[in-house]
Amino acid sequence: MANETTSSTLSELYTEIVAEAEFVIQEKSIMKNLVKNYTIAGGGKSVEVPIYSAIAAAAVGEATDLSNTAVNPTSVTITASEVGVMTTLTDLARNSSPRNVAADIGRLFGEGIAKKMDQDLIALFDGFSTALGDGTGAISAAVLFNAASTLRAAGLPVDECYCILHPKIAYDLKANLTNTFANSNGNDLVNEALRSGYVGQIAGIKVFETSNMSDTGTAGDYKGAVFHKDALALAMMQDIKIETQRDASLRADEIVATAVYGVGELHDSYGVELHYDSSIQ
Repeated sequence: MANETTSSTLSELYTEIVAEAEFVIQEKSIMKNLVKNYTIAGGGKSVEVPIYSAIAAAAVGEATDLSNTAVNPTSVTITASEVGVMTTLTDLARNSSPRNVAADIGRLFGEGIAKKMDQDLIALFDGFSTALGDGTGAISAAVLFNAASTLRAAGLPVDECYCILHPKIAYDLKANLTNTFANSNGNDLVNEALRSGYVGQIAGIKVFETSNMSDTGTAGDYKGAVFHKDALALAMMQDIKIETQRDASLRADEIVATAVYGVGELHDSYGVELHYDSSIQ
């Protein structure tokens, strides 16, 4: 029979779903590559991350014995939990679809879990003790220079720092850079913002925009952040996994995607929350 479903065709279908989902989750998750990553292994569902305070050196005279400096780290425990999504693919839908069903499902599953991972990490921005803005005004380039000065004062290299903004907030930043898109004295950064919309680096900070964040309950009011890569952490216990279960009476297959991970704040002083309102709705 031409449309017969065999274990071989099902195996190929799910292999393609897994491959597409794994590819998409790597491409669509912005935050995963901008934070500290840990692997939870060896039993248990949490990882304890040691946090070391800065050690100060002092001048010492010749033939003078050094005094002992205690190294007593604190720790942050990050506990993993499951996230998942499921769909039911009927035999009729699979056999009659003109599209590559496996690729479509893999893409959707990968996008869904990548978005959830980003949202969980972005939600940690609200926990930074240092904040700029009160949600009533538009962001400007000066705000990023302010945030950069705060991180530099903490001894952090800004070339290892990132800025995450919602696209509607990033709009105001780009407009400010280009003097409302008409700067006759534009530099390379301004010209690039005009050509492609890419913000690039400001004050040494790499600026990204993502829609994977919700407003604060007020339209156009979003909380972004500038942070060092060691400010936040993602602890993976299980990357995206695809499982299937046959429902013979329904003539369909349940397809389930899950991931197990946890997020946490490591260094509060390594991040600055940016709370601004978009001038466009």
